[in-house]
Amino acid sequence: MPVKIAFVLAIAMLMSACSSNPHVVHQPSSVKDEGSIDLYIVSHGWHTGFVIPADEIQARLPELKDRFPNTPYIEFGWGDKGFYQAEEITSGLTFRAIFWPTPSVIHAVAVPDDVESYFGNSEVEKLCLTNHELASLIDFVEGSFHKDENGNIIPLKNGIYGNSQFYQGMGDYYLMNTCNTWTAKGLKSIGMDITPMFKLTASSVMTYLQNRDRSPSGTSNPIACVLRG
Repeated sequence: MPVKIAFVLAIAMLMSACSSNPHVVHQPSSVKDEGSIDLYIVSHGWHTGFVIPADEIQARLPELKDRFPNTPYIEFGWGDKGFYQAEEITSGLTFRAIFWPTPSVIHAVAVPDDVESYFGNSEVEKLCLTNHELASLIDFVEGSFHKDENGNIIPLKNGIYGNSQFYQGMGDYYLMNTCNTWTAKGLKSIGMDITPMFKLTASSVMTYLQNRDRSPSGTSNPIACVLRG
C-alpha cells in the first residue's frame, strides 16, 4: 500500500474514534455547579471503567434499580460484545475485537461502599465531582446503552464477576474505539482536558489521571481526591 494512502487511512481511523458512538456529551447548563460527589475510575489491567453512585444513575435508568436494588455504587464498563462476554478468550475473538468493528455491550456490577477494598487487586483513581459534572457523565453513560423501541435498556447474559449484568451497548468496538477510549470520552464529558483518540490502553488513561494538574471542576483538592491502588 502506498505511503500516502496508508497515512490517509490512519488519519481517517483516528478521526473516526472521535466521531464514533458513544459520543462525548456537553455539560448540561441547567445543573448547578456545586456539590462534592465521589467517582472512581478502575483499571483491571487491560480495561477501565467508572464506579458511579447507584442512586444517581438509577434515577435516570430505573431498570438498574430493579436489577441492583440495594447497592451504593455501580461499576460500568463498555466493550466488545463477543470478547467481553466470552467464557474463553481465543485469538480469533481478540483479532476480531481489535481489527473489525463489532457490537458492544455495557457491563454493570454492584459495588459496596468500600470501593477501593472491593477492587483491591486493581488500580483505582478517585475524583470529586460537582453535580454539574456528574450529570454530564451520567448523560454519557446513559447514551452508551442501546435502548429498545420503548426506551428500555436491553439486558443480556449475567456479568463476569460479582453481582453483574451485561446490557446491549451503543456503538461498535474496534481498534480506535476501545473500552479505554470510552472511559476517556466519559472524562472528556465531565470537562477534563483529555484526548480520547490517544487513550487506547488502560495505562494511558490511568497515567493521565495520575498526572493531571487539577480536578475537573478546578475547585477541589486533587490530592485529596486521589486513591492509588
